[in-house]
This record gives sequence, C-alpha cells and structure tokens, in this order.
Amino acid sequence: LAHPAIVSREFGIPAVVGTTNATQRIKTGDVIRVNGSTGIVEIVKRA
Repeated sequence: LAHPAIVSREFGIPAVVGTTNATQRIKTGDVIRVNGSTGIVEIVKRA
C-alpha cells in the first residue's frame, strides 16, 4: 500500500489512491466528485 493509503486507513478517512491517469484527465478548474468508499472519481463540470 502507498503511504497515503496507510495513513487514511489508520485515521478512517476514505481515500482514492493509485489513479493512473487522473492528473492527465483532470484540469485546473474542473469540478470533480470523489467517492472514497467506491474509488470512483467523476468529472462533474469542465472548466
């Protein structure tokens, strides 16, 4: 597990880690919805 995953698990904080192309697909100003329980990251509105 990645360090952020371990820390979030320890504190009981839902998290999405290991997304392979999120930084390429999500642009500055985009509005996104992150579901830490299911691991789904959705672009709600493009900038």
